[in-house]
Amino acid sequence: MSRSYFIRTYGCQMNEHDTGRIARLLEADGMTSADAMESADVIVLNTCCIRENADNKLYGQLGHLKRLKQARPDVQIAVAGCLAQKDREMIQERADHVDVVFGTHNVHRAAELIGAAADGPVIEILEAAVEDDRDSFPSALPVRRDAPYAAWMTIQAGCDNSCAFCIVPAVRGAEVSRPMELLVAEAAELAAGGVTEITLLGQNVNSYGRDLQRNRRRAGQPVPLRPLFADLLRSIGGVDGIERIRFTSPHPKDLRSETIDSMAEVPAVCEHLHLPLQSGSSRVLAAMHRGYTAERYLERLRAARAAVDDLAVSTDIIVGFPGETEDDFRQTLLVAAEAEFDSAFTFVYSPRPGTEAAAMADEFCDPDEVRERFERLREVVERSSRRGNQARVGGCEEVVVEGPSKRDPGLLTGRTRQNRLVHFPAAQALKPGTFAAVEVVAAGAHHLRGELAEVTAPPRWRTRIPVAAF
Repeated sequence: MSRSYFIRTYGCQMNEHDTGRIARLLEADGMTSADAMESADVIVLNTCCIRENADNKLYGQLGHLKRLKQARPDVQIAVAGCLAQKDREMIQERADHVDVVFGTHNVHRAAELIGAAADGPVIEILEAAVEDDRDSFPSALPVRRDAPYAAWMTIQAGCDNSCAFCIVPAVRGAEVSRPMELLVAEAAELAAGGVTEITLLGQNVNSYGRDLQRNRRRAGQPVPLRPLFADLLRSIGGVDGIERIRFTSPHPKDLRSETIDSMAEVPAVCEHLHLPLQSGSSRVLAAMHRGYTAERYLERLRAARAAVDDLAVSTDIIVGFPGETEDDFRQTLLVAAEAEFDSAFTFVYSPRPGTEAAAMADEFCDPDEVRERFERLREVVERSSRRGNQARVGGCEEVVVEGPSKRDPGLLTGRTRQNRLVHFPAAQALKPGTFAAVEVVAAGAHHLRGELAEVTAPPRWRTRIPVAAF
């Protein structure tokens, strides 16, 4: 009888992507997916360590699983991901019922390590991605995809930046880029299986290829001066069948004109830019080591909007970074208002042990003031988001159908090229991946409401979702 597995994912899209890899590896080892954690034979917690509550969620879940382990001793529990990479020993100290701990660079050995844990607990952590190890690089692994028409592609692992608030470089290592020819081949294989939308993933996607260029320079080979990310967008945009390309997340300091030109000139690249601001105060940005000023950020944003018609812009903003004053925060409000973001992920600063900012305890902001600032920022962002959505009312939007609305099964949900959600009545059964034209009749701060005008293209995926391996 085959064993079953259940994976709970915390954190970002790269974690979601890694979860797909782990799932496919476990299935290749003969396991099947369980409907619930409590009924699984193998439980994998794929962790994140970006914010403090990620720790709380993990250890709370591990507390629950200790009772499950006592009731069912044969259950195997594995902790993977960024928090495993950072806190390997602590996890074993606080939760000795965990069988396996493996990090972000050991995904390729997930099934192997779980098998080895039958003889006792296993902890295995690699400190960085290995550039020449094509079997272990995340995109080199087979993947189980939940959305048959869309796929993520990890183009780069690690990060060379030193943002004061971020733990990612410590847990994912230095930047390692996957060669472009392998990425283009992967995109072509995905398209052949019916994928029409690809999202390129990396800690800093627009610095993609800098390590490859360094290696070529050391080998005495010619190196183009332009950034390779711009070339990658053009190359994947030329793959037949790929209709939409997204990417996340770029860094404002590395947003070059060549990348903006590629966004404007390659039809498949969506008119959506996620450009993390983090703060509108140049003083705070310097303390964060972000490498740009507020004015420089706005210059890059203006250049992108001037080049790309109908560009939607989303962002990340941290409230309450150590030392942030009321004047600093007012500058953030001013920049957010001028930028007119279509959406924003706003976060209250939380210290991550091992980062520079975590040592600034004497400069931590008053929690009550931070909460009040957070609400003020939310109002500014929602005002611009609602205004941008209301401007779409009366127009017709091309959407890719994602499926029934989570809140109302009588509605279908689709997403525009600008990454706006559109809900519309399910007048006919439309499979995920269907392209449709929807007339917008109403708008809120976070979504549009519409009526189906016509189906413009059927989905291209086959009945069985393909599994890609490269």
